[in-house]
Amino acid sequence: MVKIAAQPELRPVTTTVPSARPFHPAPASPSWRNGLPTLVGASITLRELTLSDASALLAIMTPETVARFISTPPSTVEGFERFIQWAHNERALGRYACFAIVPHGASRPVGIFQLRQIEAQFVTAEWGFALDSSFWGNGYFKEGAQLLIDFAVDVVGVRRLEARSAVANGRGNGALRKMGAVHEGVLRRSFTKGGRQMDQSLWAILADEWRQAKAIWNPAVVH
Repeated sequence: MVKIAAQPELRPVTTTVPSARPFHPAPASPSWRNGLPTLVGASITLRELTLSDASALLAIMTPETVARFISTPPSTVEGFERFIQWAHNERALGRYACFAIVPHGASRPVGIFQLRQIEAQFVTAEWGFALDSSFWGNGYFKEGAQLLIDFAVDVVGVRRLEARSAVANGRGNGALRKMGAVHEGVLRRSFTKGGRQMDQSLWAILADEWRQAKAIWNPAVVH
C-alpha cells in the first residue's frame, strides 16, 4: 500500500511482465542515492519524480477509487511539491526511492512506485504503488512492478521485500499474488483511514525466490 501524507515527513501510496527492453542493473551500488536511474519497459518508463509532477499526482491520488486504501495524501499542489522534495532528500540519505510511472509517448505520470527502507542498509524494504484508475487492467502495474523489484534486488540490494495491503483491497491483493508475493499473515487493525481501523495483509518476496522465478519465466534476462 502506498503511504502518502500531507506533511514532508510522509511515507507515500500502497495497489508477469513483458520482457521487451528489459532492465539490466549493475551490481548493488549506492550510486542511486545521487539520482534514481530511469527504468525502461515495453510500454512504460519509471523515472524519478520532479516538482513539475505535483499537479499530476494531485489528480491521481485524490479520487476515492485510488485514495480509499492509501494514507491521506496532500490536498494541494504545494503539498505534493513538499512531498517530492522530501522524497529527493530521503533518496539522498539512502532510505527511500519513489518512481513516477510514465507511459511511452507521454510526459505526465499516471502513478507511482515507492520503495522504503525498513531495516538498516536496505536489507528489508517495503514497496507500494498507486495507479490512476483509468489505467487499471492494461498491464502497467505488472510491467512496472518487475522493473521496481529488479531495481530493489539487483541495485539496492534488498533481500526481503514486504508489502501491506488492506484485506478489503481485493484488486491490490490480487496484483501482489500475481507477482509471486507470499501471503504471510494478517496485521489486525494496522491501518487507519477516515477514523476507521482496517486489517492489512502482509506479503513478502525474497530476493533468491525472485531470481529463481525469473529464471523460469525468462532465462535469457537472468544474470
